[in-house]
Amino acid sequence: MRRVDSTIENEVKRMANTNRSNLLGKLHKVLRKHFKPMPQAERPVLEQLLFACCLENSRYEAAEQAYAAVSTSFFDWNEVRVSTAKELAEVMRGLADSLASATALKQTLQSAFEATYSFDLEAMKKQNLGQAVQRLTKFAGTTPFTVGYVTQASLGGHAIPLDRGALEVLHIVGCATEAEVKSAEVSGLERAIPKNKGVEFGSLLHQLGAELVASPFSPNVHKILLEVTPDAKDRLPKRSQKKPEPPPVEKSKKAALPEKKKEEPKKKPAPAAKAVPPKVKASAKKKPEPTKLAKRKPR
Repeated sequence: MRRVDSTIENEVKRMANTNRSNLLGKLHKVLRKHFKPMPQAERPVLEQLLFACCLENSRYEAAEQAYAAVSTSFFDWNEVRVSTAKELAEVMRGLADSLASATALKQTLQSAFEATYSFDLEAMKKQNLGQAVQRLTKFAGTTPFTVGYVTQASLGGHAIPLDRGALEVLHIVGCATEAEVKSAEVSGLERAIPKNKGVEFGSLLHQLGAELVASPFSPNVHKILLEVTPDAKDRLPKRSQKKPEPPPVEKSKKAALPEKKKEEPKKKPAPAAKAVPPKVKASAKKKPEPTKLAKRKPR
């Protein structure tokens, strides 16, 4: 029974991977119709990593401008490293989230400096690909997107850089599950897209993802996604509907409620006057009668 169950599970996975491969192939064709592949400029490993910090979730034009601004507005990379994220964000305007990109760039520079006491990561090209990727992953500030971009652009590996926008696109067209979006890893992606087409597919996917991040309710973006598969309709971003406010009640329909009379504060009863005892008329004092002296008889 266990062998039968495992066989069925493997068959289901194979069918799911086949369906995913077909969807990815169709997605690639649709992307070619609406976007042009963007070539990768040749830069040192560290600078590719810093450019990827600017590119994540943003359009290519905005990322190029932000990277050029931050690399020319400061004396050197050490001055960039010791600057605050807020100062860097003011220079890196135009990105999807300038402060987040500036924070990632600053932390990446700090990690590179602590690892090499310099701003040079060219030695990674001589390392085993797995070791180099693992080392970059441990850097503070790096993300699956920035590591994947450097793997593809500088280290000669096969990786499709996936940021939030690209993952959302793959989820909407049915090429990635919610769990894969959260983990930023899409099973079978590198097998479905061969290495010789990885740079092209990655740049096309990124462009649609950046447009989705910038305008999630854009009819043009939705049209492209629905062109891949009509099933995407149920997973498209939707505006939150506000609860309708209750209609105002007309004054004539308002029930006339009797106005409550304001209760006058009860007056405190005046303290009872003390009973004054009636004045007793002083009785007329009788003058004492003069005592009559008895007349003495003559002897």
